[in-house]
Amino acid sequence: MAAPTQAQGPAPLVGGQRALIAFALALGTFMMVLDSTIANVSLPTIAGNLGVSSDNSTWVITAFAVANGVAVPLTGWLMGRFGVVRTFCTAVAAFTVASFLCGIAWDLPSLIAFRILQGACAGPMMPGSQALLISIFPADKRSTALGVWSMTTLVGPVMGPILGGYISDNYHWSWIFLINIPFGIFTTLICWNGLKSRETPTRKLPIDTMGLMLLVVWVGSLQIMLDLGKNADWFNDPAICVLAVVAAVGFVAWILWELTDANPAVDLSLFANRNFAIGTLAFCLGYAVFFANTLILPLWLQTQLGYTATWAGLIAAPSGVVAVVISPLAARLSGKVDARILATISFLAFAVSYWMRSNLVTGATVFDFMLPLLVQGIAMSIFFLAMVTILLDGIAPPRIPSATGISNFARIVAGSFAASIITTAWDRREALHQSRLAEAVGQGMPLQMASEALQKMGASSTQAAAAVTRQMVGQAYLLASTDLFRVSAWLCAAMVVIVWFTRRPKGGHGPVAAD
Repeated sequence: MAAPTQAQGPAPLVGGQRALIAFALALGTFMMVLDSTIANVSLPTIAGNLGVSSDNSTWVITAFAVANGVAVPLTGWLMGRFGVVRTFCTAVAAFTVASFLCGIAWDLPSLIAFRILQGACAGPMMPGSQALLISIFPADKRSTALGVWSMTTLVGPVMGPILGGYISDNYHWSWIFLINIPFGIFTTLICWNGLKSRETPTRKLPIDTMGLMLLVVWVGSLQIMLDLGKNADWFNDPAICVLAVVAAVGFVAWILWELTDANPAVDLSLFANRNFAIGTLAFCLGYAVFFANTLILPLWLQTQLGYTATWAGLIAAPSGVVAVVISPLAARLSGKVDARILATISFLAFAVSYWMRSNLVTGATVFDFMLPLLVQGIAMSIFFLAMVTILLDGIAPPRIPSATGISNFARIVAGSFAASIITTAWDRREALHQSRLAEAVGQGMPLQMASEALQKMGASSTQAAAAVTRQMVGQAYLLASTDLFRVSAWLCAAMVVIVWFTRRPKGGHGPVAAD
């Protein structure tokens, strides 16, 4: 058994200094996660202000996702070459500058270019903050460190739509990027002043040029395919087929290259660790289902039930509040309770939340929508902490930046797949249910009775037919939504089985005990 991890590096911080730096590191994670979702609800406003179509404005999201997807798995190499502290602080400073440039963008091409820069700079921020939080806490407090990290990771996706919707409804859209500036400056200064003396050892690692080129090719092709596939009718479009082939061939070539190269840009040998491999799989699948449902609920509320972007975001707020309140308790338990048990509780709570949503109706009240999200908050407070504890088990401290980079990269890709699959499935299930409802209503008695009732209330025959059609569409989207919620519940229940293929994390006091 190796010596305790803290003996292999600088001594943990204590007192107010640790609290301040932990807050700054968490804020860096929060900014990055927030910016990956805050622009989503603001796309119509951005498109209108810049004079472009809604379809073209989606490149604002795609540009960030592609650049971030390429940069995240390179985190391990960057931190080994330049040091964890230097890489993280530089990334935050550059992200702040890129946010300013996004805020002053004068047209769509300039905004897309600056979003690419912002996404690339954001790559090392989440893995870097995670690695640094682990390093400043003693071994018996590392679950607390991961609790702080997971709290900000969970609140970001919830706060993104709320802030984005509020800013778009009340201020100029540029403020969704400009609000990063004071927080970015604060994070950079605090982390550099407090951690520069704790820089990790660096090595003059050669640049894996071929591995980097293959990574850019397959990740870029995959992200563009996933983001544009729905509007292009997927594989009925030749361009999407070409992107899929390029992504698949590039991925296989990249895997073979990284496994055989002497100095790979991404250390895939980490997957030889059973907990890392299975933990990352469960982490990605769980996050994919969570992200898909985080996306589909506000979409349903805004497009079919008449909610504004602000109110759709506020309905999701309770889940973030519950997660923040319970996360400290979960962090305390993680040092004493088997992480696999906590992961099981998390997946079962997710399943209950999604099953409760599957019973919603179009006339549901705000409370009806919030109640399942309160249950989801319990799951969120445990999920990230438990899964990261499992997947980092047995990873030596020098390899933690690489491990966090790879696991976060896999999570991002899983989220991209989830977004594409859920929106496509939602529309196709709606079309199926609408056709069945139309067959049931037809030209028979139900349609005649509804039309006569509406005409007695003063509607014309055309208006009556339109009202009936609108009701069918609303019911079809309701049925499509409840179908997907029910499938999500069963998927989460099934993921409990995957978790128990991992071994119990070693040591009762931390998730990163080395072999």
